[in-house]
Amino acid sequence: MTALADREFFGYRRENGRVGIRSHVAILPLDDLSNAACEKVANNIDGCLALPHHYGRLQFGADLDLHFRTLIGTGKNPNVAACIVIGIEPSWTQRVVEGIAATGKPVAGFAIERNGEIKTVAQACHKAQEYVQWASEKQRESCKISDLWVSTKCGESDTTSGLASCPTVGNMIDKIDPLGAMTCFGETSELTGAEEVCATRAATPEIGEKFLKTWQAYMDEVIEPHKTSDLSDSQPTKGNIAGGLTTIEEKAFGNLQKIGKKTSFIDVLEPAEEPGQGAGLYFMDTSSAAAECVTLQAAAGFVVHLFPTGQGNIIGNPIEPVIKLTANPRTAREMPEHMDLDCSGILRGEMTLDEAGDALIDITIRTCNGRLTAAESLKHREFVMTKLYRSA
Repeated sequence: MTALADREFFGYRRENGRVGIRSHVAILPLDDLSNAACEKVANNIDGCLALPHHYGRLQFGADLDLHFRTLIGTGKNPNVAACIVIGIEPSWTQRVVEGIAATGKPVAGFAIERNGEIKTVAQACHKAQEYVQWASEKQRESCKISDLWVSTKCGESDTTSGLASCPTVGNMIDKIDPLGAMTCFGETSELTGAEEVCATRAATPEIGEKFLKTWQAYMDEVIEPHKTSDLSDSQPTKGNIAGGLTTIEEKAFGNLQKIGKKTSFIDVLEPAEEPGQGAGLYFMDTSSAAAECVTLQAAAGFVVHLFPTGQGNIIGNPIEPVIKLTANPRTAREMPEHMDLDCSGILRGEMTLDEAGDALIDITIRTCNGRLTAAESLKHREFVMTKLYRSA
């Protein structure tokens, strides 16, 4: 077997040097009013991917900043070969176009105001056809593990998650971190109860303090003002409870297994913020809702996602392929169409954690080479923007 340090995958080298594992032509709406136009373009031109969402009007402050950061980051993701942006207003549309253009990839924007939807769709279709034909000739090339950006979160966790599937992800991260891979975990609220232990996994005391301040801000601004007596039915969910996790603390310590035993995180990112400290593990301040978290991580530039699940979360993402693994034998048996890796053998003594980590690395490289994930084959394309507060 080839040593991990020598293993390669085949990806698309982009204009800015980043490597993607898919080659989408994205049709990106600036706002909810532009969803229909984007979907019409994608319907007319084969090979396009529309990304409808619900926001973009009358947002302001930090909420608006996050909106733009997410849209621009989505277009900049190396899994996007080229991008069409359609918005109701020309100035905000151009702001997204210019942000994506910084990568050097082809991008064009179209505004509906003063043009009308029919004319806008026609113009965008011509450009989309040009981009699709251009992208279809791009060739994969050999890439190193150091070119890989991997994000992770877990969902519908149960006792098997903390015992086996989350540690499997951690085993992989411990193996690829020394090779220069970029990795990311998040789920701020789901670290409640394990936050002090998580802080000790920071590379420096200063980064640990930055993490604790981020966690406390989430508690102060999001959780405490809006909770009732506790977070019942949310943290843990009914699925978590049915799977044997009765408190958020139990859930949190299982969640933390995803970062392995050796790897330290080197910085704390805002939602959808692109890492800027070089190769290594990052924490991102995110919601624990699956679709929101993966959307934010994809907007930060991560190209493949590892998603351990106990009870059977079925999340996908249109830009970042989601690899799902489970250690729950019932989930593996009853929901096989959603799972990419069954690591329940760990709990039966038929597979070591090290073997499971190697199996996850193998399925990840195969996915990077073009294998469709279960979520991709089932057309799960959950693209959900995070909103910080009510619009004006």
